[in-house]
Amino acid sequence: MEAPICLVENENQELRVNPEALNILERITQPVVVVAIVGLYRTGKSYLMNRLAGQNHGFNLGTTVRSETKGIWMWCVPHPSKSKYTLVLLDTEGLGDVEKGDSKNDSWIFALAVLLSSTFVYNSMSTINHQALEQLHYVTELTELIRTKSSSRSEEADDSDEFVSFFPDFVWTVRDFTLELKLDGRVITADEYLENALKLIPGRGLKAQNANMPRECIRHFFPQRKCFVFDRPTKETELLVHVEEIPEDELDPNFQMQSKEFCSYVFSNSKAKTLKEGIIVNGNRLATLVTTYVDAINSGAVPCLENAVTTLAQRENSIAVQKATDHYTERMAQRVRLPTDTLQELLDVHTACEKEAIAVFMEHSFKDENQQFQKNLVVAIEEHKEDFLRQNEAASLSCCQAELKKLAESLRESISRGAFSVPGGHRLYLEARKKVEQDYERVPRKGVKANHVLQNFLQSQITIEDSILQSDKALTDGQKAMEAERAQKEAAEQEQELLRQKQKELQQMMESQERSYQENMVQLHEKMETERKNLLREQEEMLAHKLKVQEDMLKEGFKRKYEALGDEISLLQNVIEKNRNPSSSLAAQVFDGFGNVLISVLPGAGKLFGIGLKILSSQLKKSKSSS
Repeated sequence: MEAPICLVENENQELRVNPEALNILERITQPVVVVAIVGLYRTGKSYLMNRLAGQNHGFNLGTTVRSETKGIWMWCVPHPSKSKYTLVLLDTEGLGDVEKGDSKNDSWIFALAVLLSSTFVYNSMSTINHQALEQLHYVTELTELIRTKSSSRSEEADDSDEFVSFFPDFVWTVRDFTLELKLDGRVITADEYLENALKLIPGRGLKAQNANMPRECIRHFFPQRKCFVFDRPTKETELLVHVEEIPEDELDPNFQMQSKEFCSYVFSNSKAKTLKEGIIVNGNRLATLVTTYVDAINSGAVPCLENAVTTLAQRENSIAVQKATDHYTERMAQRVRLPTDTLQELLDVHTACEKEAIAVFMEHSFKDENQQFQKNLVVAIEEHKEDFLRQNEAASLSCCQAELKKLAESLRESISRGAFSVPGGHRLYLEARKKVEQDYERVPRKGVKANHVLQNFLQSQITIEDSILQSDKALTDGQKAMEAERAQKEAAEQEQELLRQKQKELQQMMESQERSYQENMVQLHEKMETERKNLLREQEEMLAHKLKVQEDMLKEGFKRKYEALGDEISLLQNVIEKNRNPSSSLAAQVFDGFGNVLISVLPGAGKLFGIGLKILSSQLKKSKSSS
């Protein structure tokens, strides 16, 4: 992008997603590192974002007391230090604009910035004091503006204890900072300055409670916190309104150094945007999230992470099925040369391509409730496999019929001109027919219909052979009877051979479906195990954060808050313990349900159903011991 574009328009107190900006996001397949900045209007937010973009110009800085940025503006640029990621910068309209009639609009902008970003920058002026924290009242409203779980629970239910699992890293930037970084006579870091400012004020009165509310929210919701303080960019006040036009080397040296440190930290430490359970967001997914959240706000509902993930999963999983199906058909087309020599040859290629296709689906899918989309993939692959089987049979049939027609041409000509209507003609006919069979046998890669075509040919020759036999004056009636019996026996053996081949192919088909069943079950288990470990890691990080907050509460003398956190911690510890030791019966229920679906799609897989559950049981034991 050469310049920023408005992502969420804010006109007449109504939010609207810009389709042009969505199109840009939808083309980004890389994971996105999303940095959003919020703060009071006219505090220099846009300047910092331009620095992150490596430009002096871009986001509109404005030169008057009027708020310039409306809505949320987006600038997507290559990440300067992580080539596999795209940096998405979000500059939000200034909070507290006196020209706005409704402060609720500010709250939604603030909430969207939190929901969309992986690093959330709060920009303020002068100092972090009581007034600065009061101005950050928007963070206290997040419990009313964001839901973790869908409304199956009470609308009033507070699930903010789970915010920490998906909230972004928090960076507080203090502009035009004039104080010394000292506390009790010792030099402190900017981070220590922030943490000291976030300490709770003693007292149980309403004033203390109100003052502590933003402090508690920041400490509870944002486990990763960082602070930067900036000197004024220049001592000359009249130049401040055109700071983007001042060459960087003419800015205050301290400000230059501080700006570089800020940018370096963001580039090095900002992570890819990640949803709960380790779901990494790319540009396309970010576009879906923006649309889902803004639609919820405009409908009067509260943006809900669970609903957004469900919407995202429905869309992504449909795409994952298509990608996996396309991969299967493309790889089959590349690797199969029709007709295959045997059915097993085709089924072996199918097994390899199906395994790859399932892996593609597993890589791109998530939150596949009841394995509905995996079932769709199984059905789609089975349909395409049947199509390849039909194509293979058709190619073999066409090839064999053409070859046999060519090889039998001389035999047909001999019959037409009566070459076998002589004494001893039956023997001559059998020799000529045998040569056709031998020549046909030597034809390579005839395919699965080779015997079928040959038997049809031999069947068509029965009447002709009998006519030649009966007219052969060199044979006695007894010899003719014996030859006729021999011909009948050969015909019966040929039929038996066809039946044996069909039975063998049926067995091969069943074994192929059993392999398909097993591959689906094994890869599903691996996927479930990965998701369990991601969830467990997320919950353990949440627990560590809550224990740290609880410890701080005790140190600061807030015993009631310490005890209140104890209930949350105890509940979370129980959940973690269950995830550490997953119930084999619960997993078996999932596999049982999906296994039944597979058996209905892959009838030949029924034999393996019991084996599949045994495999599951042994893998669960292994995963328990490893974790």
